[in-house]
Amino acid sequence: MRFSELELNRLRWRSRRGMLELDLLLLPFFDEVFRDLPEVEQLAFVHLLEQEDPDLLMWFSQKGESEVPELQDLVDRILARVRP
Repeated sequence: MRFSELELNRLRWRSRRGMLELDLLLLPFFDEVFRDLPEVEQLAFVHLLEQEDPDLLMWFSQKGESEVPELQDLVDRILARVRP
């Protein structure tokens, strides 16, 4: 699936959560990595953006894990980008 520029703009906007902790993870990942991901991972990212902020914060702060393996794999990948 190829995303149109309009769809990409909408996804970028949806990556802005209004919560600094999430914005610092999701926006750079979208800007720097999303377009180069395989389609299955792009769709997982779109699915990730559909989740509630409290769940995302819990997953990214590693206080819980997604029950959906594809989402948890993506959370781990995003976190790996920011770990020293």
